[in-house]
Amino acid sequence: MAYKNESPRRKRFRRWFTRKKKKADPFDLGELPDVDEDDDNIGGWSMEMDPCISTNELRVFVGTWNVAGRSPVDSLAVDLDEWLNLKETGHTADIYVLGFQEIVPLKPQTIIAREKATEATNWNVLIGKFLNGKYGCPWLTPVINPINSDDYKYSEIPESESGTLFGSQSSTQMRKPRSQTAESYRCSRYNLVASKKMVGVFMSVWIRRELLNTYGISHVKVCSVACGIMGYLGNKGSVSVSMSIGGTNFCFIAAHLASGEKKGDEGKRNYQVSEIFRRTTFPRLPRDGSYTVPLTILGHDRIFWFGDLNYRLYLEDNLARELIRKQDWSALKKFDQLQKELEDGVFQGWKEGSLEFPPTYKYSSTNGNRYSGGLPSRAGEKQRTPAWCDRILWYGKGVKQLSYFRSESKFSDHRPVSAIFSTQIEVKCANLRPVIPALVPGGIPIRTGQEKADDKGTTTLTSLIEMDAAAPPTNRQTNKSNR
Repeated sequence: MAYKNESPRRKRFRRWFTRKKKKADPFDLGELPDVDEDDDNIGGWSMEMDPCISTNELRVFVGTWNVAGRSPVDSLAVDLDEWLNLKETGHTADIYVLGFQEIVPLKPQTIIAREKATEATNWNVLIGKFLNGKYGCPWLTPVINPINSDDYKYSEIPESESGTLFGSQSSTQMRKPRSQTAESYRCSRYNLVASKKMVGVFMSVWIRRELLNTYGISHVKVCSVACGIMGYLGNKGSVSVSMSIGGTNFCFIAAHLASGEKKGDEGKRNYQVSEIFRRTTFPRLPRDGSYTVPLTILGHDRIFWFGDLNYRLYLEDNLARELIRKQDWSALKKFDQLQKELEDGVFQGWKEGSLEFPPTYKYSSTNGNRYSGGLPSRAGEKQRTPAWCDRILWYGKGVKQLSYFRSESKFSDHRPVSAIFSTQIEVKCANLRPVIPALVPGGIPIRTGQEKADDKGTTTLTSLIEMDAAAPPTNRQTNKSNR
């Protein structure tokens, strides 16, 4: 008989193997089923816990303000308090995204000259002091200096504090000593994560420090699109910021579109919107690794478009002012140019909150309590039909608008506009405990010392092979000769 001279160990192995062949053998690698990487049962092995995604809620503040070429001053504290809605502690947001237009006068020398960061820095310092004044150390707020390049390295947060949250991400540079930078980060409640300027269009993004320690804020990128004079100068256009929070991609677009209330001017604005969609790109970079970054605006999960969009009213000036006097916003809204674009135009599919406040433009420079022009006309004032020029739109699921309002600052001829959103983000659970053993090239699981201890006394194919491999050489030679 072929098995007559088998060693006892070999006999046990053969009997065990014969029994197992009658059942499904998880170690038989002859035919492996196609396995989806998200399948809960892989190759006969199960996961103790499935990969999971939790949904968390963030509160995002989005604001837009055309400051008419005026530099920030300390007296703006009251205006900022109303605009950022910090009077009510319950409305404090996790993220503040602030878009500005005309932070410099739109004169030929500023449009074609090399970018200077002075005004952007001044606004960042003022915003940082204000956001952190109540909770942090405003005197240590870092001086942030936006740079012109669309590729940049974020360096505000010390490595010991930030870990691997950022890497090379933001369009900002630090000008203060490193020791003061570290102290500022530890002391501040809100930290600047992105800042970008193009002539007069400027965006500043601040995130609550606790959020940085909770989620992975990554892949922060910026892009600017100039589509003003001759279609390529920066007096009009947009700056955009792309970032990932947890597993959700956000895109913020601050825009300043073509002005004018003559017939056909809305076509110029629509064309610029199309150009911003077409020319805004966030190319992949080596630091992105295997992460699939959105390359365009519409590739993101949550999108916010805001700014001085300059859409006007299809209505005569005196009729518009009469509806404003009556505070009949629903009637006035029927003549709003942007409503048409939201229904079947360049912003089809986008959303905007209900306009329950007066038009934001244009206010008199001599008397900020009334609109410019009107009858009888006043010497030196521009005749402009009031309009909702300053708007905030959004696109994507998982976004709920909590409020939409304007502030009453008389700093410029525009009223600042704000919106607060509740938005969901997806966060992947990191505490998976897979029980799939690693496989050696032959397909045999590698067992750890703990697994051996847990299975002590249990005979398996792996343990038999290990026992046979551990047998003395003389026994292995004897077994070979008996085959």
